[in-house]
Amino acid sequence: MELYTRTSYKLARTVTLDYSTSFSKSSKLFSSDIRDHIYAIYGLVRVADEVVDTYTGKDKLEVIKELEAHTLRSLKTGFSPNPLVHAFVTTAKKYNIGRDLITPFFKSMQMDIEPKTYTVKLYDTYIYGSAEVIGLMCLKVFCNDEAQYLKLESGAKALGAAYQKVNFLRDMKADYDERGRVYFPGITYEAFDDKQKAAIVKDIKNDFKKAQVAVAKLPANSRAAVALSFAYYSELLTKLEKTPAEVIKAGRVRVNNAKKLQLLIKTRLKKGAL
Repeated sequence: MELYTRTSYKLARTVTLDYSTSFSKSSKLFSSDIRDHIYAIYGLVRVADEVVDTYTGKDKLEVIKELEAHTLRSLKTGFSPNPLVHAFVTTAKKYNIGRDLITPFFKSMQMDIEPKTYTVKLYDTYIYGSAEVIGLMCLKVFCNDEAQYLKLESGAKALGAAYQKVNFLRDMKADYDERGRVYFPGITYEAFDDKQKAAIVKDIKNDFKKAQVAVAKLPANSRAAVALSFAYYSELLTKLEKTPAEVIKAGRVRVNNAKKLQLLIKTRLKKGAL
């Protein structure tokens, strides 16, 4: 079983590094004792995303429901024949990640299967399950005790929400063209304009402001990694703020590799990681 568990974590690492070049750079700044556990969380999230975003079978809803049920069953036993689920539940049992965080995540994944017009309530529900709980899962891994976790909980939720909203704005064209989705409440793709974009950016900035204090207080095992992702997403938001709404609707705004490298070097120097 020890070999299988090690192999499961290796697969989670491969999935993480293959799917996200930006996250893979920041993830290398996590301390070695927690890095695999962050990969394990990302691995399960990635599988669920693939089901709702790229799988085209008519049984998509049944597949995501079975993945949730299988994950919860495996959480009880500590074993899964699916290596990515196995890595996740091993981490979840070690760090007390329970149904209270897992179930809302899968609820949001189910919401993605049928395109819908998001009300404020649905939007908040989706953001909580798809992003805030992921921040809380990671925070469970970062923290040494419950008191520290509770102190940083609101900041972790705000950071997860900010990242997700930036993703929504960046990916607005792809989400609409490929999946029929517009997440922002009260906004249609056709009528999206600079005034609406400015209101979204303001909301995201508020989330970043709430999160920034918590980032500075994270344990040493995770502070540099999260600071780098914070810097990257802040830079991306700045670019989106300067980009007209019509341009955002025409294609994906990116932070170029040179800027990413600059942010990486700056963060590592500041945190003494070089």
